[in-house]
Amino acid sequence: MGFTELNSVEHYIIHQMTGVNLNDSHSQNEVSEPKPKTFGVQWQFQSAEQIGQLGRGVNEVLVESELVKALIRLNPEIEANPNLADEVIHKLRAILISVNQMGLVKANEEFFAWMTGEKTMPFGENNRHVPVNLIDFDDLTRNDYVVTNQFRIHHRETKIPDVVLMINGIPVVVGEAKTPIRPSVSWLDGAHEVHSIYENAVPQLFVPNILSFATEGKELFYGAIRCPLEFWAPWRTENDDNQISKALGLAEIGKELTDLLSPARLLDIMRNFSLFTTNKKKQRIKVIPRFQQYEGANKIVERVIEGKIKKGLIWHFQGSGKSLLMVFAAQKLRRAAQLKSPTVIVLVDRTDLDTQISGTFNAADVANVESTDSIKELQRMLERDTRKIIISTIFKFRDAKPNMNDRENIIVLVDEAHRTQEGDLGRQMRAALPNAFLFGLTGTPVNKADKNTFWAFGAEEDKGGYMSRYTFHDSIRDEATLPLHFEPRLVDVHVDTQAIDQAFAEFKESAALSDEEADELNKKSAKMSAFLKSPERVAKIVKDIAEHFKDKVVPQGFKGMIVTPDRHACVQYKEELDNYFPEVASKVVISTTANDDFEFKQKWGVDKSQQEKIVDEFNDAKSELKFIIVTAKLLTGFDAPICQTMYLDKSLKDHTLLQAICRTNRLYPNKDFGCIVDYFGVFDDAAKALEFDEESVQQVITNLGELRSRLPQAMADALNHFDGVDRTLDGFEGLEAAQNAISTDDKKDAFAKDFKYLSKLWESLSPDNILDPYNQDYKWLAQVFESVKPASDNVGKMLWLALGAQTTQLIHENIHVGEVHTLDEFVLDADVIENIFNNPDPKKIKQLEKDLIQRFKKHGGNAEFKKLSKRLEELRDKAEKGLITSIEFVKELCAIAKDTVSAEKDLQQEVQEKSPKAALTDLFLELKNDETPAVVERIVTDIDAIVRIVNFPGWQNTTGGEREVQKSLRKALLKYKLHKDQVLFDRAYGYIKEYY
Repeated sequence: MGFTELNSVEHYIIHQMTGVNLNDSHSQNEVSEPKPKTFGVQWQFQSAEQIGQLGRGVNEVLVESELVKALIRLNPEIEANPNLADEVIHKLRAILISVNQMGLVKANEEFFAWMTGEKTMPFGENNRHVPVNLIDFDDLTRNDYVVTNQFRIHHRETKIPDVVLMINGIPVVVGEAKTPIRPSVSWLDGAHEVHSIYENAVPQLFVPNILSFATEGKELFYGAIRCPLEFWAPWRTENDDNQISKALGLAEIGKELTDLLSPARLLDIMRNFSLFTTNKKKQRIKVIPRFQQYEGANKIVERVIEGKIKKGLIWHFQGSGKSLLMVFAAQKLRRAAQLKSPTVIVLVDRTDLDTQISGTFNAADVANVESTDSIKELQRMLERDTRKIIISTIFKFRDAKPNMNDRENIIVLVDEAHRTQEGDLGRQMRAALPNAFLFGLTGTPVNKADKNTFWAFGAEEDKGGYMSRYTFHDSIRDEATLPLHFEPRLVDVHVDTQAIDQAFAEFKESAALSDEEADELNKKSAKMSAFLKSPERVAKIVKDIAEHFKDKVVPQGFKGMIVTPDRHACVQYKEELDNYFPEVASKVVISTTANDDFEFKQKWGVDKSQQEKIVDEFNDAKSELKFIIVTAKLLTGFDAPICQTMYLDKSLKDHTLLQAICRTNRLYPNKDFGCIVDYFGVFDDAAKALEFDEESVQQVITNLGELRSRLPQAMADALNHFDGVDRTLDGFEGLEAAQNAISTDDKKDAFAKDFKYLSKLWESLSPDNILDPYNQDYKWLAQVFESVKPASDNVGKMLWLALGAQTTQLIHENIHVGEVHTLDEFVLDADVIENIFNNPDPKKIKQLEKDLIQRFKKHGGNAEFKKLSKRLEELRDKAEKGLITSIEFVKELCAIAKDTVSAEKDLQQEVQEKSPKAALTDLFLELKNDETPAVVERIVTDIDAIVRIVNFPGWQNTTGGEREVQKSLRKALLKYKLHKDQVLFDRAYGYIKEYY
């Protein structure tokens, strides 16, 4: 039988969680007999058949008979009158039905309110409202935990998820298992199926969802509903060794699975770690914790409840989500009954971080949050014994009086705790709140020399002084953040090391400098200031920034940040940059002081609300703002995942440098690393730039030049797969020879793995002269890669990646090495198929197979062709494993070919009926209202004419193409005063993308 996703992974998951082995025929017979329920905190297996016997139909999400039993068991009022259970079921059904109207996230939020006991019904005496419990969170043994597989559910179409976990008849977890033996198939393919297919085809199933998971038996990743795949995360067990090269395999996955999916863990995540928040686009999103956030927050809560140790230091690397950790911890502390309504104080280190943390709390609708930046008000709140979450700034404690409140259930969470060394703030805090719990969180490790920080937060009982650590290596391993590379450029403008040391001696830079302090530093070192801001030097740097940005950042669709020596340098850089980019492409973000002259303030001052607008505009991929120019602002607490490159021309060191460069390490689609272009010479001695006791920090950033040295070997490894193949051979023969060299799935996947590594190096370095000698070979490899890519877009998403912008551009430069489109010369019609069927010639069969793959790729987005593609994939798989005869293979291949011809004819007819102009006309007539001019035909003709001028083949796959077409559409709509109708714009653009 061999290893399949069913017998190796899906059955393993079920065995791991319930002890039932479905590969054992004896066990299978056992589970087909319905067993009496045993309550307890463990999962029981029930087959889909058995669940059907409980009265659940294929259109139903809930096993209502089980939920009714739970309602009676957990609610005395319903136990007294069991008919009341139907009223609750009716309410829950209404949410399930309305998912398409209200959206999946809002429906999930509404259903969670029921599951967590927040909803009431008039079931008490005299119709008094009482809470309704669907789940018992206090005594977990009173719930019913069931695992099932192949759970069939129908909405628009029927889907069969591999594994579904139910609590009291409510499906709370969906899992997808993938084959463990094909290298290119990974957890990502399973996650894609859950996220892109199931959530859209059967959204009702996900209305009560806590989380979904996917595994191929080697790695386990999980995510919340509507969570983009790049934000799915691995789960680690608490005693996990922190090595990057963790031994992979089923046993490891078993540990992680049983840990993540234990009933207690799932219910804790549901109740205390599920946030519904609003993103920048005003969309509702759901956030669940990554492992380090869950572990860190729970360690805080456990320590407070235990009450013995009054402090703790948490080091979680920059970008790994400390703001959310604080939200989770604060929320769970406030809910803990043992703490009798505690006060949680969140202290941030400066005003711009205040907006990030309080913004996170406010967006997540956390109850009872108050912000204050006045010590008197904070003092008043504590004296009045306020029991809330209070957000304030750490510097307010400079004026704090001793014994402001001696209550024990006060918990202080201090962000960027290494700053507390300033002015002994830690001791002042402890004096003001003598019995409080003090927890320090930091994104950079704390040096032993920072005795104040360790005194205030580090507990002797904690190994190495940290209660919880999540290092740079951990965050790269878990793909929570991206690696960082620095690129030294224009070495002749670097500041010499001696001068830098002198600058630091003059103004010790242990804390982040404000804008004004940066100015002050430059006044003190007038010589250096004159050198840094000399017009020739600035002109030279800005010219280089413009070239670098246009070559390396623009093609990928990312943005940049420029860090200058002081506020006046910001203005200098901006004025110089305007020579290369439109004025709207860059903005200066600085603060002004009372001493600044009026004109400077008027022109360059940015207040809090303006800064927020600029940040939002910068984060919008479609906006024209490409650069933010700063000197001190936005170097900490500024989250802009779209920012990929920082142009650094300022002396930063240690904590401040690490925090600043990590502005570029956030995850963003198609972003592989953060880049620091160093003009100052900060990294001329990288070890000196990041002096920490924790030596691993020096590996946080590597020289981009190191990637150059890896290129020759990476190229050789990719070419080794084609030993003996003549790469000068053009046309179909050349391509066929290459494909024959990697004829099996294993060989293709091995090539894909090497090419993926090579293409990431290429994208990181391009454009660069070092690539020139390899251009020809790389193009050849890229085209072979495209030609053997699986036809189905949901197979091997991890290895068979979408090619990067630079590679795609290279392929389209049309140096012909057996162009993929030569395959279209193969005519496919009924006669050809009949001929192959009657006279099976291996060459023709191979050609038919290749032609089908090309056709499926061409119609990639069409559901009909996706099904046909899947059929072909399964057929090839069977043939490779020797499960069918060659005659059966030819027979089924010809059947697929016939269906393909038929589907193409149907599609052609559809396309003829719907020409681009006809499609747009239909749209405008559909959306027509009183304000839409009657001249629909003229609008459509205008749009059609403009779009045909600017578009080109494949424009939909390039950032530049999309931008041009969007601009033209906006222009055409402006003529008819329809440019502000966003719905119309989005729909029209969608049609243009599809039909042009």
